[in-house]
Amino acid sequence: MPTLNRRTILGAALLAGGASSTGRGLAQEAPRWPTRPIRLIIAFAPGGFTDIAGRVLAASLSRALGQPVVVENRPGAAGLIGTEAAAQASPDGYTLLLGTISTHAINVGLYNQLPYDPIRSFVPVSGVASGQLVLVVHPSVQARTVPELIALARARPGELTYGSGGTGTTSHLAGELFKSMAGVNLLHVPSRSPAPASSALLGGQVDAMFDTVASALPQIRSGGLRALGISSIEPAPELPDVPPVAQALPGFETGTWVGLFAPAGTPAAVVARIDAATRDVLAAGETRSRLAELGMQPLVADSRSFSDYQRGEIAKWVGVIRRAGITPD
Repeated sequence: MPTLNRRTILGAALLAGGASSTGRGLAQEAPRWPTRPIRLIIAFAPGGFTDIAGRVLAASLSRALGQPVVVENRPGAAGLIGTEAAAQASPDGYTLLLGTISTHAINVGLYNQLPYDPIRSFVPVSGVASGQLVLVVHPSVQARTVPELIALARARPGELTYGSGGTGTTSHLAGELFKSMAGVNLLHVPSRSPAPASSALLGGQVDAMFDTVASALPQIRSGGLRALGISSIEPAPELPDVPPVAQALPGFETGTWVGLFAPAGTPAAVVARIDAATRDVLAAGETRSRLAELGMQPLVADSRSFSDYQRGEIAKWVGVIRRAGITPD
């Protein structure tokens, strides 16, 4: 799954220790912020990885900033609708976006023209969370391991389907990477966001999906879905008995992440205060434990480090998309 450079993580973690005092100093520079509720736009439907992480963060930031942080779901068009709305919001610190690997990296390679610029339209504020993907199938699928799924797909070319949260999302690209590396033909069935895609899998409308551990874990534990493989090199702590897909397809590795962004032009003092508060929150045991329960890890990175990380992710995924020849459906 995506990881920050170890030195960057350690440096950001050390900075987090002084975040409270930094926040107090910045509060003196911008004493009138915040004086009213803050809107956190999530460009996907409730229930998915981004929504879950956003709600955990919003609750903690509300306490840290002394004002309600209100989640507003604006799903549609693989995250384009909500992200565009955030880009057009007033740059006053009262509208934030929980951007994702899709909205702020993958989409650069996927679309010739976006309704926003992932670099110029936003200020990267802080990393928030990262997570692994898990390859899950409906219980009716006659495969209990990744090799068995590959064999089944080869025996029935074009018949098995895999769902995603939309063209260009991590679930889609993970599926395309799997198809390419396994040499199989699976039919892509996109939904307008991750949550409906998960529902389609649960209902048996699609056969398989690369879902986040956070989203799929309850259904795996209840028996509603069968987990075949983890997208990272190491097993997931929450699913220790599920082997990495890489055991069957050496070199297979992918994941997902989310982070806070503000509209371009947001005052630097406000950005720095949100950044400091977010890193304080992510350093707190309560928040870290809550994320771990949901199959996520804190993505600790200050504004500058997160900006560098985003640019690296753009370069990586643009290359993947161009080599695979992926285009919007």
